[in-house]
Amino acid sequence: MIFTDRIQGLLNRLGSYSWLEVTVELALIWVVVWVIIRFVQGTRAAGALKGLLVLVILVTIVSRLVGGSGSFQRLGLLYDKFLALFAIALVVIFQPELRRALVRLGESPFARGTPKDIQHLAGEIAQACSYLSRAKFGAIIVIERSTALAGVVEGGTVLDAELSARLLQTIFFPGSALHDLAVIVKGRLIHAAGVQLPLAEPAEMPDPALGSRHRAAVGVTKEADALAIVVSEETGALRLAERGRLSDRLTPDALRTEIASRLSRSPPPARPAASESLESAPEPAPAPIVDHPREVTP
Repeated sequence: MIFTDRIQGLLNRLGSYSWLEVTVELALIWVVVWVIIRFVQGTRAAGALKGLLVLVILVTIVSRLVGGSGSFQRLGLLYDKFLALFAIALVVIFQPELRRALVRLGESPFARGTPKDIQHLAGEIAQACSYLSRAKFGAIIVIERSTALAGVVEGGTVLDAELSARLLQTIFFPGSALHDLAVIVKGRLIHAAGVQLPLAEPAEMPDPALGSRHRAAVGVTKEADALAIVVSEETGALRLAERGRLSDRLTPDALRTEIASRLSRSPPPARPAASESLESAPEPAPAPIVDHPREVTP
């Protein structure tokens, strides 16, 4: 009987509300829910969010039906404590996502250089990646934008050297002291080399067969607004990562165009035709095999 009265009272109150006001409120609530779902979609926290929401809805319904009449006050007190615990659980479970959200809120638009600077950067990186791809030398190059990467650079070697294709080729030449980790590019400078990047979880990768370099590219671009270029050591394939998303295989010309386009914030270019794709391009020549020390002319 108490439950029936509670439900009847709720229906009566709903009938007294303005339909315009209810529509606006429901629309705003839907937008907030949609943004939250889009934000956590594909992350490890998505499953936890679903479970927590179901639990909160059930507990809220039971609390309002049982404790709304003034009885079962202890259950109402437990419900209030549960909400506080739920808020703390959200902070703990969604800590990586909250950190990324705060980083993105603090991002200012990319401080564009001149078109000449952007074309120079894109051309030098694409030229270096073309050589590395043909020789199948693994590499990962991260272009810093508005979000500083000082935290990850701490473990690397600061160079602050003028960006050039030959220097990138030298750094990633097998056997060099800095070839096995990432290079950070800042403006027209190679800021640091030998940098260890955060790795994305295997479940976040589009292809489980992709190795640690691709996981590092996805990981660093989930934490910041950087661009990351990866050269596969196994296949020589070129890929570009941004916002935690990894592109398809790119030709050197397509890579140059993508870098310039994304740094200048212009719309991404159209996908290259099948005749221009990497799969239809001639197979790159294998790297020469000579005794150590070996010399490969860029």
